[in-house]
Amino acid sequence: MKVLIIEDDVEAAAFIVKGFREAGHAPSYAADGETGLEYAMSDDFDVLVVDRMLPKRDGLSIIAALREQGKQTPALILSALGEVDDRVAGLRAGSDDYLPKPYAFSELLARAEVLARRTTPGEAQTTYHVGDLELDRLSHTVKRAGEDIPLQPREFRLLEFLMKNAGQVVTRTMLLEKVWDYHFDPQTNVIDVHISRLRSKIDKGQDKPLIQTVRGAGYVLRDTA
Repeated sequence: MKVLIIEDDVEAAAFIVKGFREAGHAPSYAADGETGLEYAMSDDFDVLVVDRMLPKRDGLSIIAALREQGKQTPALILSALGEVDDRVAGLRAGSDDYLPKPYAFSELLARAEVLARRTTPGEAQTTYHVGDLELDRLSHTVKRAGEDIPLQPREFRLLEFLMKNAGQVVTRTMLLEKVWDYHFDPQTNVIDVHISRLRSKIDKGQDKPLIQTVRGAGYVLRDTA
């Protein structure tokens, strides 16, 4: 189960992440509302665990924004506000469950697992197309204009993430966390090196470059036709 924890209390977040990991799940973590919304929109999680009171953007507005964008990932709200009206507000905002603080982690885990099981997963997307570029996750192949393009495993993951988010700017932080599994900036040019290599294989000799740099923001893969 892939779970995203959006919690600004560092100690509480570390405890929750550790608990989910020990239970055999794959937790990710965001420390504020804006980052949490960005992560929730850019990846497919099985369940979200969202603190209600967060810096930059509160938990209810995160869930409301996801629902407005058609993202139906099950969401569980954690909050010190446990009155009936508070719980009703959480459910009306689009959350699927509401757990008042303090709580037992065993209950949080059980509720999250129930929400993940309750969701009927759609058929996973196995191919991506952007212009004349095609990536097949099952055969682990990439083609442009019908020509095979051999990629190293990390290059494949990088291209897959760019194609999955085609048309959207992806930041260095997103790439570090989703492609390299880094939750810190190693202060190296590892991303620039891999983007350069990927461009040399995907765009070299082509009339239309697909991988573009957005100065000061990150990278975007899109068909410029």
